[in-house]
Amino acid sequence: MLTFEGYIVLAVVVLTIVALAKEVMRPGLVFFSSAVVLMSTGIISSKELLSGFSNKGMITVGVLFLVSEGIRQSGILNRLAQTYLPRKRGRMVFLIPRIMLPVSVLSAFLNNTPVVIIFAPIIKRWAEKLNLSPKKFLIPLSYATILGGTCTLIGTSTNLVLHGLMIDNGLSGFGMFELGKVGLLIAIIGTIYIAIFGNRLLPGKKIIFNSKSSAEFKDYYYDVVVPESSNFVGMEIKNSRLKVLNNLFVKCIERGSKVIETNKGSHIIQTGDKLLLSGKSDRLNYILGNENIKLSGFNLIKNISKEKLKQYEAVLSPRFPGIGKTIPEFNFFDHYQAVVLGIHRNGERITSNLNKLKLKSGDNLVLLTTDKFIQNWGESKIFYLTSYIRDYRSTGTFWKKWLAFIILLVMIIGATIGQYFESPAGLTFDMFFFSILAAVLLIWLKIMPHQKYTKSISWDVLITIACSFAISKALQNSGAAESLARSTINFSRGLGPIGVLAAMYIITTIFTEIITNNAAAALIFPIAFAAAQQLNVDPKPFFIAIAIAASASFSTPIGYQTNLIVQAIGGYKFVDYLKIGVPLNILAFILSLIFIPIFWNF
Repeated sequence: MLTFEGYIVLAVVVLTIVALAKEVMRPGLVFFSSAVVLMSTGIISSKELLSGFSNKGMITVGVLFLVSEGIRQSGILNRLAQTYLPRKRGRMVFLIPRIMLPVSVLSAFLNNTPVVIIFAPIIKRWAEKLNLSPKKFLIPLSYATILGGTCTLIGTSTNLVLHGLMIDNGLSGFGMFELGKVGLLIAIIGTIYIAIFGNRLLPGKKIIFNSKSSAEFKDYYYDVVVPESSNFVGMEIKNSRLKVLNNLFVKCIERGSKVIETNKGSHIIQTGDKLLLSGKSDRLNYILGNENIKLSGFNLIKNISKEKLKQYEAVLSPRFPGIGKTIPEFNFFDHYQAVVLGIHRNGERITSNLNKLKLKSGDNLVLLTTDKFIQNWGESKIFYLTSYIRDYRSTGTFWKKWLAFIILLVMIIGATIGQYFESPAGLTFDMFFFSILAAVLLIWLKIMPHQKYTKSISWDVLITIACSFAISKALQNSGAAESLARSTINFSRGLGPIGVLAAMYIITTIFTEIITNNAAAALIFPIAFAAAQQLNVDPKPFFIAIAIAASASFSTPIGYQTNLIVQAIGGYKFVDYLKIGVPLNILAFILSLIFIPIFWNF
């Protein structure tokens, strides 16, 4: 029977999930607020609230942010991208593995986000250069990082979160490559699935080998105003075409409070009309040089020479300080000396009331600015820059690249075999030891600039992880975990431990798609632990299932940060993830259900 304290914890958990789904606050603040409520009601002590902040797994996640940033700064990832990307067109079934397999290997040992941030614009330019649709490759890039992350202890922060929770509960944690027994199998079969069915299920122009047809390049949109002196006044727009505009289409006319669609019939241009034009990125200079139309917002940068202006794309990260504000409220131009030409959200271009739109993390902003934008904000964590980023530039010298690679290799080997060596009293040769050693070496050897080392750490992720430990403890203290475990066992009584394993996987998958993967793992952990105790079986198979399910987020762009990043860069819609992702989710579930009991006995 659920206690009064149990009802309080469940209420807090439900409200936490709702707050995360509605994006009321950043995830870290939501979880911190929930932990404070649970402490205030006496369900957890202040010591239990703070214990997550000293958890070795959580701190290891923070240190690995530094290691990943050091590897990124060395330039070795850029160099690798140049080396392994195919130089000629080919069949989709061969192109996909050439991209996914090296990225999966990298993501098994590095944080997924910087890998995607570096590789996404490079792959986008590579695809366009070979006359291929980038939409065929950016979702597979994100999936490759997810699949690679399931193969090692450090492949994703979720694995380290579960590792830390297991140790806190007196259990032995995961080995460095233990998860790879199932994760590697899922990664290989998942890659084969995307290679075979990606051409059909992924959006974008279908790739036909040796085809010379044009690729599906992204259209850019330009808001322009027709001034009183314009020769365009009185001209006719017919079926979205205006004869005097070269390679540009008029998508709609904004006249006063009315928006007039122009795809059918004819329309006469009037003074003061706002036209939404669509065309390729090279049309910007044409628009700037045309005296008959004025680009919206151009008055802000009228003192800058037109030759110096460039069009950039920047995806807003969770650290962007203007989240939740409109462009005028935040004074975007005053902060960045850049004019917002358009915003893409969820694969759609927002065409009206741009100045009334509240900015969100993941928004793709099309900016008009100068090279100074890159100089000032190129290394900033508030933007994920996706174009005009000099994709193939090398940020480090030859020796820095290889030294960074050697340090990473030593960290991986050391963490793998360190457990077999005797260590001095109080010192353990584990992942934590070798990761802090690698981070310090990267800083001392000036591979990573020491002045900005704190900016490479995602503090919100760490706060989320630390506070999710506290909520996990509250589920145990209140008896809620035990009660939920009993309900799960009763529901799957006829199937025994396999049924409970399947239930834990499905619940974790659902939670991962609506809240963060780390939070999903931490919330399900105590329920799985209690279920194992009631069934009198080894809990590790359940924890393996949670680790795989929490990472295997393929069906939505919001379940995993890398999905959100490539959505903005590739202009994907929500349904694009469902088409390719749902079968992959089902595939991962079936493989886990078959092979987890084989490798880990109940």
